[in-house]
Amino acid sequence: MFEEAQLYSPVTKGEDGSVEVHLGDNHPGFKDLAYRARRNEIAALAMAWQRGEPIPHIDYLDVETDIWVQVCRQLADKHAQHAHPEYLAAKERLGLPTDHIPQLDDVTALLHPLTGFRYVAAPGLVELREFYGSLADREFHSTQYTRHPSEPFYTPEPDIIHEVIGHGNQLASPRFAALTHAAGEATRRAERDETVQFIADIFWFTMEFGVMWDGTGDARDLKAYGAGILSSFGEMDEYAHMEIRPLDLAQMGTLNYDITSYQPVLFAAESLDQLEDVVGSFFAECDDETPARITKGMASV
Repeated sequence: MFEEAQLYSPVTKGEDGSVEVHLGDNHPGFKDLAYRARRNEIAALAMAWQRGEPIPHIDYLDVETDIWVQVCRQLADKHAQHAHPEYLAAKERLGLPTDHIPQLDDVTALLHPLTGFRYVAAPGLVELREFYGSLADREFHSTQYTRHPSEPFYTPEPDIIHEVIGHGNQLASPRFAALTHAAGEATRRAERDETVQFIADIFWFTMEFGVMWDGTGDARDLKAYGAGILSSFGEMDEYAHMEIRPLDLAQMGTLNYDITSYQPVLFAAESLDQLEDVVGSFFAECDDETPARITKGMASV
């Protein structure tokens, strides 16, 4: 089961209290015993953490700090070229450090005054309903580990770079934060697991891998606002060359996708106003009957 494509490497706790992160055999750190031990150590701190306590402080190693610094330096130019202005403005307001990895409590201290969101620690995999439902409380589950140093610009699973640089900057926008919060409230209303999955899939093609047109006429340009694109060098190089479709809730909620590969199909909003009108209204109004109503009579995609 641990070799299947997954958004996070599963984490288990043994009878002796030991914590293990199960990396797939294609993970860059699979054969690196020191990296695996480090992942286990960080995951164990998150598993022992209780709400109401300070989030575990991670004494990041020099190699981990170097990864953060490299990624911040390289992403700066790519964000200037590819990120939507709403994301860029939020990134400037948040002001994440670029010379060291911030502790999650420090990120919350910057983010909470802007949009009310706070970070909570996750050892790895978070059950779908718990992850999305917590967004209703303006809580965002985040891991604290870094990607493997052999591939500083790639990770097969969300690490702190994705969670904080991708989502943290996005959540510093009141408008993006409102959409994320609405997704959480929709999840809380849902009684059926298939409804939660439909909500998660809409979130995937918007807040994770959303693109949006910016400007008008000949000056119109396709920009990214999704955290999965804006924390990935490869995605930013490739997204404009993918199949770009207009927003379509039925397709976004049913289209098969592979989380381990570049996304071949992306859905573009005409504007932030349209994103709020279409996707925001879906999150605000979604109940257990909504997915069937939206997809009724559609052809397979």
